[in-house]
Amino acid sequence: MTRFSFDVAATDGLARSGIVTMQRGEIRTPAFMPVGTAATVKAMKPQDVRASGADIILGNTYHLMLRPGAERMSRLGGLHGFMGWERPILTDSGGYQVMSLSDLTKVTEEGVSFASHLDGTRHMLSPERSIEVQRLLGSDIVMAFDQLVPATATRDEAAAAMERSMRWAKRSRDEFDTGGEHAQRAALFGIQQGGLDQDLRKASAEALIDIGFDGYAVGGLAVGEGHEAMCGCLDYAPGQLPEDTPRYLMGVGKPDDVVEAVRRGIDMFDCVLPTRSGRTGQAFTADGPMNIRNAKFGEDREPLEPGCPCPTCSQFGRAYVHHLVRSGEILGAMLMTEHNLWFYQRLMQGLRDAIAEARLTAFASEFLLRYRRQG
Repeated sequence: MTRFSFDVAATDGLARSGIVTMQRGEIRTPAFMPVGTAATVKAMKPQDVRASGADIILGNTYHLMLRPGAERMSRLGGLHGFMGWERPILTDSGGYQVMSLSDLTKVTEEGVSFASHLDGTRHMLSPERSIEVQRLLGSDIVMAFDQLVPATATRDEAAAAMERSMRWAKRSRDEFDTGGEHAQRAALFGIQQGGLDQDLRKASAEALIDIGFDGYAVGGLAVGEGHEAMCGCLDYAPGQLPEDTPRYLMGVGKPDDVVEAVRRGIDMFDCVLPTRSGRTGQAFTADGPMNIRNAKFGEDREPLEPGCPCPTCSQFGRAYVHHLVRSGEILGAMLMTEHNLWFYQRLMQGLRDAIAEARLTAFASEFLLRYRRQG
């Protein structure tokens, strides 16, 4: 069986549509991966995530290594069986959460020492341990361990973190290759760093290519740099990575950001936005985000988005969902999340179709004009 392959079926400008093939199934690209932080896509059952059109989900190394624990997960048969999702799973390396959730971190060449946000216990996450945890989880796409810096970092700070990340990338590669059966069926992605500096990004890409990975991520964006700066980086960063492998933009998920990134050659995305927004009352629609908590929806019988084929829009009106969300009912979070996941997967299908039919420019322009036409 195929361990990992990426076949580009069509291009339109810099955008590509294709298929990633793995033992657990095919992933249509451009692809959006719902985030299943703690072995669940919040407020959704696995079969309903799949019904929305998702081919792959993301699991979180940091959270799962702390609770329920990677070794326990392995004894229970791995993440797929544990959560009832038998299609591909990508796991992040844990680096972002270590930096963002722990107040007490110490970065050394060995790795990152940190205090658990759950109970304060001390842990060390190194490239080797990150890869080991992802192996114990049974990940299909494993991410190399890297060092994150905020958008406010100086060039010297970004350069030092990038260079360390490249040394850690080599250690991640070496540890992954010792994985026996897991290494024979899983894939390993490297992560490009370098902040908003084109030369640092180029050096990072060259180092990663020299090591060799199945796919390459553009990391270190969506950390406060803003939309224009992010797009400016994406004007050159994807082109520094190989054309014959998937390009994954980590943590980016506003619908208009996704469209702009696809136009620039990105193939894969993940973000908590559709699920987190669903739980807080924000529905995504072709006409922009909608706050279902607003009083004006109290007697509105229209679906969240007229014409949307999702089960929520097919069965319930805005007034009912408004009531559920305002009342704090669990079903409100479920229905809103379901709609948002369907919206994202419909957007990805629309992008794939537009690329295949060489009409991406028109599709993107029409989508962005309508989505941003608020106020």
